[in-house]
Amino acid sequence: MASTSDIRNGLCIRYNNDIYKIIEFLHVKPGKGPAFVRTKMKSVTNGKVLDNTFSAGHKIEDVRVETHKFQFLYNDGEYYHFMNTEDYTQIRLLESALDRPDLLKEGEVVTIQINSEDNMPLSVDMPATVTLLVTSTEPGVKGNTATNATKPATVETGAEVNVPLFINEGDKIKIETEKGTYKERVKE
Repeated sequence: MASTSDIRNGLCIRYNNDIYKIIEFLHVKPGKGPAFVRTKMKSVTNGKVLDNTFSAGHKIEDVRVETHKFQFLYNDGEYYHFMNTEDYTQIRLLESALDRPDLLKEGEVVTIQINSEDNMPLSVDMPATVTLLVTSTEPGVKGNTATNATKPATVETGAEVNVPLFINEGDKIKIETEKGTYKERVKE
């Protein structure tokens, strides 16, 4: 058993007969009344996001997890297939288990949290950034730069990302996986 002081991003807890992963949390200590922790949790079974508030000192049941590095192999529409980089065993996960499947390219290494009790995969943690090739985008219009102007671009995985006007087809860009936003152009 853990308490609200142990809450952190990525913690898996058992709540309402389901397993949830903490996405966001905020410790709040108002001037009047007791402290509490406001959380945003994502169900690892169905992907639903739930907002919940725990009072300070509330006991929560944490789930023991192991983390392993897996390499993304391919997807066959419904399932995404991964291979453990240590013992080469393969697992497959539903698309709903992934936060940003549209940014996952073949060969990418991700961290998968596995429940220690029943060896079931709980969640997939993408790297903080991924580098992808821009496959199509409109050319930027000169003189259209009074503000931070952006344009849509499609990357090699099929995802669409807003990029600055100077990005062209064939450029490699770094994308933040958490928000799915452009970070920088990668020089080769």
